[in-house]
Amino acid sequence: MVSGIRYGARSCGEIFLMRRLLKPFGRCPPKAPKQTPSFYHPMNATNLKLACGLVDANYIQQGGEAIKSRENLVKKLLSQRSLPDTAWDDVSIEHFLSELAMMDSNNFKDSVGFGEREARVFSTLVSKRHYRLGHGIGRSGDIGAVQPKAAGSSLISKLTRALALSCLKISGIQHAKAALVLPVATGMSIALTLMTLRAERRDEPPQNARYVLWLRIDQKACFKAIYTAGLIPIVIGTVLDGDLVRADLNELRSKMEELGRDNVLCVLSTTSCFAPRARDDVETIAKMCQEANIGHVINNAYGLIDSKCCHAVNQACRVGRVDAFVQSTDKNLMVPVGGAIVAGPNKKFIGRIAENYPGRASMSPILDVFITFLSMGKSGWQQKLKERKNNVPVLIQELTKVATKHGERVLNTAKGNNISFAVTCNHLEEPTELGSWLFKRSISGTRVVAPGACKTIESTTFVNWGSHHLDYPSAYVTFAASMGLRTEEIGTLCAKLDQALSHFAKKRESRVVGKGNGGESGVVGGVLRAAGGGGSTGGGGTGGGGAGGGANKYKCK
Repeated sequence: MVSGIRYGARSCGEIFLMRRLLKPFGRCPPKAPKQTPSFYHPMNATNLKLACGLVDANYIQQGGEAIKSRENLVKKLLSQRSLPDTAWDDVSIEHFLSELAMMDSNNFKDSVGFGEREARVFSTLVSKRHYRLGHGIGRSGDIGAVQPKAAGSSLISKLTRALALSCLKISGIQHAKAALVLPVATGMSIALTLMTLRAERRDEPPQNARYVLWLRIDQKACFKAIYTAGLIPIVIGTVLDGDLVRADLNELRSKMEELGRDNVLCVLSTTSCFAPRARDDVETIAKMCQEANIGHVINNAYGLIDSKCCHAVNQACRVGRVDAFVQSTDKNLMVPVGGAIVAGPNKKFIGRIAENYPGRASMSPILDVFITFLSMGKSGWQQKLKERKNNVPVLIQELTKVATKHGERVLNTAKGNNISFAVTCNHLEEPTELGSWLFKRSISGTRVVAPGACKTIESTTFVNWGSHHLDYPSAYVTFAASMGLRTEEIGTLCAKLDQALSHFAKKRESRVVGKGNGGESGVVGGVLRAAGGGGSTGGGGTGGGGAGGGANKYKCK
């Protein structure tokens, strides 16, 4: 039956696939032309000429020029492989995606598949949602490999990697040499990076490197990633620098020397996190890792939106050792949750991460990023970065007005963290109630931290979880100047924060009268006193109660 197959007009993608399928039978279609093929389009020169018999030639010519202008966008994208200077319109993007989808085998005309996975999609809505791209990306041994059944999807994957690298360089990380877009979020991407780093060390005896020196930030995903990778975290503590919380680099150096290279796989540092935590001095850490010949992975979760974070990562890559740095796609590029960009100064290592990904991967997060890159363009990305940067002083100024009005203050952390900012909550009896009050009034994303909370992850218990420090002297609520934040939203936030603090002030005043003795909570000099007359919110929260005999309300439970 194979000898009876007849070859009509086929796209290069179809011919390539047919050659792979039919070669074992000794019958292959003719090779695709050596010159770079143009994408198939129903209104090519011949069809346009025929159309002139139906519609005035001047109109057809004008329409043909409009089509050609969009084809030129594709030509420029394929040749330059970087963010387009200006944003593409939605029609151009959908037109391009439609052409790419026709290069996948599930969309070949009269295609019949007999594999266990042939991109069959039951729901028309699901098919449309994915632009009929159903094969995914990569192969079982390499997420970055070309998928023979999906030339169009593979092309999207390759272009997205190129555009991601272009985006990193525009943001200031010039020493990035390769980028990989993974269809999993930051935590899992860090885990995959750590597993790849461990595999690299298996060729070097002794094979004892199982510790990851993790500079404490109170965020679960990056810490759990270490356990997911089958490794053991060693928590490096923090120190206070005014209101800022900084990683203790002296402790880091001491621990590196104590355990030695044979036992330490890498250091996991961080650039972007909740206030009052400062970004790590990744440049110094990179030098330390290079001297000790220890790996270094940077959690740059949402640092791509901040020039200071990007500068720090770039300098670290330039002067020391950085194996990879990982950033979230949703926090930086405003796409749905589920993707991350893993990049680094060493192309070979980023390639190894791609090879270490088990199985084929989902196309959906990569497609979201690809569409967003085309929709933004270089100018759109730079404009969003500028808008976010301009919102920072506005947010600080407006928060300061509200905080001062209610006897609170904005923590002075901007020199170490230019994304997240915090307002003290020292006059609130139950600081955590503030978060729920704001959430019920459509203010989301705030993070209220009160001393004394504890969190156990695997076998590690963190005292004063949320504050990044064993004994942070204040309760506070955080607000982020994130990507996409509009200036008018700052006004809405501060108005509702003012209402919230006024509400709790009245609530507190109504409880003060006749209270404050024995085991009751009270207010002395406008500052919260813990139950039983014990330590105030400024303490670590682990001490006992005072004369009243009550327990300190901030004691670790």
